[in-house]
Amino acid sequence: MKLLFKAIMLFFIVNVSAQAKEEIYQFSKDIEAKTDKDTLPWKYQMAATAYSISGFYKKALEAWDKNGASPVKISKEDSLYFGYFEQDDARDYIINRSKKERIIIINEAHHNIKHRVFTTSLLHGLYDNGYRFFGLEALSDTLINKRKFPVMDSGYYTQEPQMANLLKEAIDIGFTLFEYEPADVASGKEREIGQADNIARWMQKNPDAKFLIHCGWDHVIEGTPGNKSWGKAMAGRLKEKTRVDPFTIDQTALSEKGDRQFSSPYIAMAGSKTPVIMVDANGRLFNGPAANDQTDCKIIHPVTGFVNSRPEWLLMDGKRKTYQIPKSKIKEYPVLVLAYRKNEFSQHGVPADVVEVLHADDKTSLVLAKGIYDIIVKNNRYEVIEKFEIKIK
Repeated sequence: MKLLFKAIMLFFIVNVSAQAKEEIYQFSKDIEAKTDKDTLPWKYQMAATAYSISGFYKKALEAWDKNGASPVKISKEDSLYFGYFEQDDARDYIINRSKKERIIIINEAHHNIKHRVFTTSLLHGLYDNGYRFFGLEALSDTLINKRKFPVMDSGYYTQEPQMANLLKEAIDIGFTLFEYEPADVASGKEREIGQADNIARWMQKNPDAKFLIHCGWDHVIEGTPGNKSWGKAMAGRLKEKTRVDPFTIDQTALSEKGDRQFSSPYIAMAGSKTPVIMVDANGRLFNGPAANDQTDCKIIHPVTGFVNSRPEWLLMDGKRKTYQIPKSKIKEYPVLVLAYRKNEFSQHGVPADVVEVLHADDKTSLVLAKGIYDIIVKNNRYEVIEKFEIKIK
């Protein structure tokens, strides 16, 4: 399925590139209208990605549900097995565990920006514990370490603001970013081999270094992948090739869906308000049913709370601030408001945040880290109608 998804997205990217006037950041009504008219069988995958890139977290999840989501059930045995585990804060556990690891591989669902924000929350702690190299499946930019920020051509998913924030923060902390996606592969198996080979080369060149790898979906699997034609996924092949056992973390299986009935019951059973990893009395990590050998653990992400229609986890425990757009700066409605780090807009940078403001009483806020930003306001014809500068303290 993941190879099919890659083929779908490549089709979508080429199709978008051929349309000179195609807007990357769009109003929700325009994404919805395009999806309604679309006849492609993968239109909801495309819609979910489009919604995520333009900042519509809930709509992205809801669109993905339309791919064929169904209610998730667990057996009595699995429920009893879950009861042997206790909660540990996911961020704290990973950072502490990283001290004795050389490779950490963490995945994401490409339409779920929460996963990128969580990986961002790990960066400082991992750097303090000796991690210096950060490989990303989504990255396609050999100049990013010199430039010091991502641009619109740095990749497809890197056009999404939270992915761009992840890259920017990693660079600012001191990580060396690298791409590892192979070119011109003919099958899913070749892709997994190519990804592992490219990461292994970086490891061989830096034999004493520690590595963080951020991948999509099932590439994190070091055990038996769902797609049997792969033989082994990237993580499993990297382990085999380097003889280094990676610490593999799945964020996708136990994250909320757009409709709560499609979410895993484990989320409600955990009842946590923060991301957790489940650990038993012997230090064993919960990874789903007892026989599951795919990854070392699964993060249970809680149901999202919202502040002024924005996910509260965007605030990163106070490291970011909300900014209410002054009504005096908006001459007509609706508008898209994009916040670019100072001087990055003119260099085709990626916005740090984007929001849709529908009417004068809309309290939607930007969520930004400390810094100086150029604010761009576009009307529903995608014309720039206002520019101004702000400083977040």
